[in-house]
This record gives sequence, C-alpha cells and structure tokens, in this order.
Amino acid sequence: MSDETPAKKANERPQYGPQGGQHGPGVGRGTGEKAISFWPSLRRLALHLKDEIPKVLIVCTAIIAATVAQALGPKILGNATDVIFTATQSGEPIDFGQVGFWLAWAGGIYLVSGLMMWTSGLVTNGIVQRSIYRIRRQVANKITKLPLKYFDAQPRGELLSRVTNDLDNVSQSLQQTLSQLLTNIFTLLGVLVMMFYLSWTLALVALITIPIAMGLVTVIAKRSQKLFAATWKDTGQLNSQIEEAFTGQDLVKVFGRQREIAEQFRRKNAELFDASFGAQFISGIIMPVMFFVGNLNYVVVAVVGGLQVAWGQISLGSVQAFIQYSRNFTQPITQLASMANLLQSGVASAERVFEVLDAAEEDDAGQSALPEDPAGRVEFEHVSFSYEPEKPLIKDLSMIAEPGATIAIVGPTGAGKTTLVNLVLRFYDIQAGQITLDDVDIAAVPRRQLRGNIGMVLQDTWLFGGTIRDNIAYGREDATDEQILAAAKATYVDRFVRSLPDGYDTVINEEASNLSAGEKQLVTIARAFIADPAILILDEATSSVDTRTELLLQRAMNKLRADRTSFVIAHRLSTIRDADTILVMEHGDIVEQGNHATLLAAKGAYYRLYKAQFSGAAT
Repeated sequence: MSDETPAKKANERPQYGPQGGQHGPGVGRGTGEKAISFWPSLRRLALHLKDEIPKVLIVCTAIIAATVAQALGPKILGNATDVIFTATQSGEPIDFGQVGFWLAWAGGIYLVSGLMMWTSGLVTNGIVQRSIYRIRRQVANKITKLPLKYFDAQPRGELLSRVTNDLDNVSQSLQQTLSQLLTNIFTLLGVLVMMFYLSWTLALVALITIPIAMGLVTVIAKRSQKLFAATWKDTGQLNSQIEEAFTGQDLVKVFGRQREIAEQFRRKNAELFDASFGAQFISGIIMPVMFFVGNLNYVVVAVVGGLQVAWGQISLGSVQAFIQYSRNFTQPITQLASMANLLQSGVASAERVFEVLDAAEEDDAGQSALPEDPAGRVEFEHVSFSYEPEKPLIKDLSMIAEPGATIAIVGPTGAGKTTLVNLVLRFYDIQAGQITLDDVDIAAVPRRQLRGNIGMVLQDTWLFGGTIRDNIAYGREDATDEQILAAAKATYVDRFVRSLPDGYDTVINEEASNLSAGEKQLVTIARAFIADPAILILDEATSSVDTRTELLLQRAMNKLRADRTSFVIAHRLSTIRDADTILVMEHGDIVEQGNHATLLAAKGAYYRLYKAQFSGAAT
C-alpha cells in the first residue's frame, strides 16, 4: 500500500496557513494564546526523568559531598585565621605548622568538592540526553498516530519547529539548570546549617533579605513568562513561513513576490525580536536585583558581626567565616534566580511539545476484521460528512462498488471527489451512515488493516530520500528484487531507469528534483502496483505524464485494475471512458451515475462536462 496523504483540495477542506491559526478537533491550542502553565508543565517535564532516578541519586550524592566540602572550607580557613590572630594578640610566635595544617585541609576539601562537581556534571549530561531521547522518540511515535485533520490544522514548519527547535531548547535548558539546581539547593542547606552553627543571630540577620529577594524575583518572572511563550510561538511561525517560501521559490519568482515575501519575513522577524528581547530584558533584571540584595546582606552582616567582635561575643575568624558563608548563601539564590529565564524558556518549549503529545490520536482499535483476502465490495449507505459542522459537504450519499469494478469519479473542483476516497481510507470519519467493505463496517475495522488492503496513487507525488528501488519497495515490506523489477517493467519505470547511471540504485534527492514530474509519478504507480491491493485509488494519477506515456500507462492501469475494485478520480474524461460506472458529483452529491455511453445519451451534467472539455480542446 502507498502511504501517501491526499493533496488538499482548495474547496473541499478548511484552509490553514502560517498566519491562519485555525484549529480542528483534537488539535492542541497555540502556545501563545495564554500564559504558560509553568508549574504543572515543569512537574510534567520532571516526570520524564523518573527512569533516571538511580542516576539522579548518584548526582545528589556527589553534590552533597561537594556541598559538605564547600561548607567546611570557610570554617577551616577561619581556624587558620584564628591561629594567626590569637598569636598576634598574645605576642607569641605564629605556629605556621598549624596554619599549614589547616590550609592543607582546606585545599584537600576544595579538591574533593571539584571532583564531585565534575562527576555530577558528567552524570547529569547522560540523564538529560537519555531523557530527551525518550521524549523525541515519544513525539515521533505520536506523529504516526495523529489523524490527517491534525496535520491539516498545523503549518508544516510550525510542527517541525516543535519537534526540533523546541526539543533542542528543552535539552539545553535541562542541561544548564538540572545540575545547578540540585547544587544550589544543597549548597543553601549546607551553608545555612553552618551559619546557624557559627552564630544564630547573624544567621537570622542574613535571612531577612530572602523574602525581599523572592518577592522581587516572583514579580519579574511573571512578567517574562508570557514573552518566553510568545518567543517560541513566533519561532515556529517564522520557520513555517520560511519553509513555505523556500519550497515555493519558483512560484515566488514567477509572480514577482520576492518583496512581499521579504516584507512578511521582516514583520514576523520583528515580532520574534520584540518577544525575545522583551523576555531576555525583563528576566535579565533578576541578576542586578539579586546582586543588590546580596550586597545589602553583606553590609548588614559585616556591621553586625563587627559589633559582636567588639563586644567579645564572637571571634574574628568566625566572623570572617560567616561573611564567606553569607556570600556562599546569596550566590546560590542569585544563580537560582538567574536560571529563571532558562527555566521559563525551556518550560515554554516543553509545553509546545506536550501539546503534540496530548493531541487526540487516531483510534486504531476495532471489533471486526476484514476477510483475509477481501473481494473488494464497497458500499456507501446514507453517508453524510462535513469538515466543519456548519458547512455540510456530503449529504445522504449511497452507492455500491462491486468487486473488480472500476468506479470513475468526476465533477468540478470542490465537489467532494477526493473526500469520497478519503472516507474509504478513514482519513476522516463520517458523521452519519455507514461504509462497508465486503459487508464489514469499516468503522469497526482497525485502520491499519483497512489501509493495508488499499493502494493509492496521487496527483501530488511523494518520494522519500532514498534509491528508486527503495521507493518502489515502499509498497511492500518484503518485496524481492524480482518483484520490484516486474512492477517497474509493468509501469514503464524500467524504461527510464535503465538510462540512469546508477539504475535502480539512483538516490532521489530531498526534493526529488533529479526526476521529472512524470518519472516521479511513474515510480508512485509502480509502488501501488507492487502492493497488489484489493482496492485501488487513482487520483489524477497520469496528470503529469506526456500523452504517449499516458497511453502506455492506461494499458498498465488495466492490468493493475484487473480483479480489484478501483476508484479513479479524473478531470480528463478521456481516461475513464472504459469505467464500469461513472459518478458525477456536485456539492457533495452524486447527481448522475452510469457508464460513458449512457451518461452522454442522457445529456445531463456529464454531457455538459464532456462537451465543455472537448469543445475547449478543439478550439
């Protein structure tokens, strides 16, 4: 089966674009519509680390060891200071051996602290990368389960930005904050214990500045949250606009719209600049505020500590150690505050990724199963369908396609032709009625099983980056080289492949620009041929080939359609003259049906289409 997605029909589906922002059912809201839910999203992001709990415990152990070492350092240096100060006060010679002893202890402790911090950083890197790997894998699996309507409602560049830029930003944010977060928390606890050990009076004085700092940080953080969310929303929209402009560069140049595209880019780029600059500017205020509070704390501790030394309540070494602790106390708070912008940016990106993970999936459960070898009888029974509730498209449609029959579907653009086959594939579910395959309701059949019996060739070809051989074999997982060659010969692919230097091993580039439009279409037809499906859907499958090749392909199509039910969507009526039944659709309704001769004789809608097409060709 070919896994191609039907091309959008301008008048059959709601249109979406980079600037549109319209969302269908089951589609996550745009991140910029309201302020991000910071704490719930942060908790959810933290839950993705649960598989790394043993490694997190190693990190915590290393950080605790480093913190204890750092906490003991100032006290040991204070002991060395007391040795010097006491000797100076008493007029005795300084015991440099004892001073050296304490300094050696301090050096050893700081060395241990450095090694433990290096260990924690190394293990943290592994934790983050494995966690992001799992999230990326979840997103990739999720995308395969999303319904077609989700992709209709999402500009491609926006979705790509979520699974690339946003995930990279989450990874970077976790990498830079996780280890620091744990380090700073444990450092705060360790330093606080030592501060109270040295002087509970000075400790309480130092703690007075904490509520002031937290209050200021909270106010600033709330103001920057919305701007960080807007930054990544604008990034996604800008990527979507760039992707759209690059893929349509030939049309942009043909219609001379370079200036308009450049102006659109300038406007969106300016919006991104404003949001990004505003977020960084506001969150950047946190650091100066924390430095001010830290210096204020330093001054208060120095003044009160000096008075206590003068009153004989505490030693000079203890005051020196306490001042170092107060510095070590405000530094983690400052670093935690400075991480606020990274955390907010990372959580804003994480929420955009979570929206993809939370989108409604395509239900692939089923209570029924198709026969192992379906005959291919398809019946529509009073089927109604609409993309939007207020705009019904197909209304009370009934028809039967007998096994092996070729059903041609014609009509003006927007009549519902492609929608009809989309319903057979269950790309969309009907609102009323029933569609059966071999008398089994397809709504009760797993989509994978249903689509495994359907092959499709579209007007808009899709080839992936790989060899021609791989692209043909895409229709059947276990295809042999003999089957690939047989399919290629039957669909006249072999004719042009033989002229290529690498033959079937020719690598198709990213845009498949090294093949002509007709050659690409031939490859997709070969892909459907090798799948050997029970039901075949051809949507303008020969529109990109020349007249001579089309005649050859018609012969191949006759072989391909043999003994299987075929739905053929066609604008060129000359290609469906031999169809068993021709359905003429207008506004979602079948207004006529019959074979070519009877419909011409009826001189109705088909006759008018046929006459208009061939009289136009004659002129």
